[in-house]
Amino acid sequence: MKQTAAFFSSRRSRRLSTLGLALLLAAQASACRQDMHDAPKYEPLEQSSFFKDKRTSRPLVAGTIARGKLKEDKLLHTGRDGDALSESFPFPVTEGVLARGRERYNIYCTPCHARTGEGNGMIVQRGYKQPPSFHEERLRAMPAGYFFHVMTNGYVTMPSYSLQVGAEDRWAIAAYVKALQLSRHANVADLSADEKIRLEKGETEPAAGSGPGHEPGHAKEAHGG
Repeated sequence: MKQTAAFFSSRRSRRLSTLGLALLLAAQASACRQDMHDAPKYEPLEQSSFFKDKRTSRPLVAGTIARGKLKEDKLLHTGRDGDALSESFPFPVTEGVLARGRERYNIYCTPCHARTGEGNGMIVQRGYKQPPSFHEERLRAMPAGYFFHVMTNGYVTMPSYSLQVGAEDRWAIAAYVKALQLSRHANVADLSADEKIRLEKGETEPAAGSGPGHEPGHAKEAHGG
């Protein structure tokens, strides 16, 4: 009987020890988890005693460049070839690029410049200062880099569009503006055979399967997608 009682007593002690250890581990795990919840941190704009100016929100280190914003291609991001505004484009101007330029132009430029480039857009008709027509001799003589430069930096009452329109799209718009200018002085002899047929039929869009979106390679890259 004594041996049986000792056996059960020992067994009960082991159970209590196991239970105690489990409770201890649970308490420690809970404490660790709570510590992670309450880790030292600063809330936005919270005052800090660590920095001399008491601000937790720190300015960027001088010379910091965001990932993907190194802008190594000077022509693409400035519109300049050396010190002069570029006559050429940083990528081939394809039908897909012109279609992208037309789309972006119709969104961002027509309120002032109108779809024809005359400068009598809807907000001009409602009192906004009228921009010059793209068909003036002065602007027809301007290189493509000039239009990219104006979109990037703004000019007179026109604000910069560099935040709303990416560099590739600004170039696509510049290409479309040059196409608008050419449209007033185009020669039928310069058209391809297919384009002449479309012109005779009064068609303004290429047949399905031959337009933008079916262009290989660079046309897609040029307008960012």
